[in-house]
Amino acid sequence: MNNNYITVTEVNKYIKEVINEDLLLKKVYLKGEISNFKAHSRGHFYFTLKDENSRINAVMFSFNNKNMKFMPYDGMKVLVTGKIDVYEASGSYQIYVEEMLEDGIGALYVAFEQLKKKLSSEGLFDKDKKKKIRRIPNRIGIVTSPTGAAIKDILTTIKRRYPICETVLFPALVQGDMAANDIANKIRLANSLKDELKLDTLIVGRGGGSLEDLWPFNEEVVARAIYDSEIPVISAVGHEIDITISDYVADLRAPTPTAAGELAVPDINTIITYLDTAVNRSYNALNNIISINYKRLDNIKNSYILTKPLSMYEVKEQKLDNLMDNLDKVINKILDNTKIRLYTVKNSYVLNNPSMLYKYSSQRLDHIISKLEVLNPLNTLNRGYAIVKKEDKVLSSIKDVKEDEVITIAFKDGNIESKIIKVGE
Repeated sequence: MNNNYITVTEVNKYIKEVINEDLLLKKVYLKGEISNFKAHSRGHFYFTLKDENSRINAVMFSFNNKNMKFMPYDGMKVLVTGKIDVYEASGSYQIYVEEMLEDGIGALYVAFEQLKKKLSSEGLFDKDKKKKIRRIPNRIGIVTSPTGAAIKDILTTIKRRYPICETVLFPALVQGDMAANDIANKIRLANSLKDELKLDTLIVGRGGGSLEDLWPFNEEVVARAIYDSEIPVISAVGHEIDITISDYVADLRAPTPTAAGELAVPDINTIITYLDTAVNRSYNALNNIISINYKRLDNIKNSYILTKPLSMYEVKEQKLDNLMDNLDKVINKILDNTKIRLYTVKNSYVLNNPSMLYKYSSQRLDHIISKLEVLNPLNTLNRGYAIVKKEDKVLSSIKDVKEDEVITIAFKDGNIESKIIKVGE
């Protein structure tokens, strides 16, 4: 009997090749329950995926699970996407998981991420668009269930920390299909009454719950109502680990309703301490100012001018005498210089030669007459020019006349009157 025996490695390799060539196994979508879950120190996940009748081994490498928002555990029902392949060393086939979602709320996670990405791209999460929460509010609006634990926690905290602050409740559904629209409407209602009620801050939230319970605060209609609110909004949804779309859009996120009350109002004891300190500082500053002014007043009272006023007058009199003496000296000096200059002029060459002075004056007179002759308009007329006037006003441009107007033309020996027939350049 002649049989061709092959090795175990060869058969496992062959099976692997067959499976790898099957297009249906390259991308499979499975749902099942996790068991035997183990997170390796290198970050890989190893587990079994099972249903009521069967099971399959699974592995999810660290580069595929590093961005997961939850940690798998035994008994968790999941939806996985991956490929079927053979692990040759053991001869077993398994699914290599590329993506995992928690069954039942997997679609919600997808919707959450999609809306988060959309609103972020529109700028609804930008920090520079966040409104400042008023440090010392007079009245706070609260959008939440009137019967839940959240409203009790918020009111208790506000009353304990800052009892003089008033609150206005806008009761809203916080769970179920109608909750999102109701929350958004109550936010808009609070804004429409903002001036009438003088609201400084708006707290929007609820107590803890499952992802489905908190989902109204992940709806786009609520996110846009918060973003459009003119009143600064503090979100207070669930517990600290619960993060919703409303938290991203709100001006300030509180991890719990109790924390929202703490963030919304100051501690009145801190304010009292601050005011006491401010009063003491003002009192000390005022005392210092009074003390300084008393010292200045004493200095003025003991000053030379008040203690010996006649001595001050004597000093001024002496200064005035000195100034008068100096003024006399200056005047005398000016007079002396003037006398010297007059004497010099008197003895100058021109005074001693009056004919030269006459000749110089005649030349200047002739020069002035020549200039006047040049400027004389009558001489201009003698050279063949004429002067055009309208109502005794000399014209220099065609823009100064219009058709049918009468003008006067002056020649050297008389005037003529003319009528404008046409004006043109």
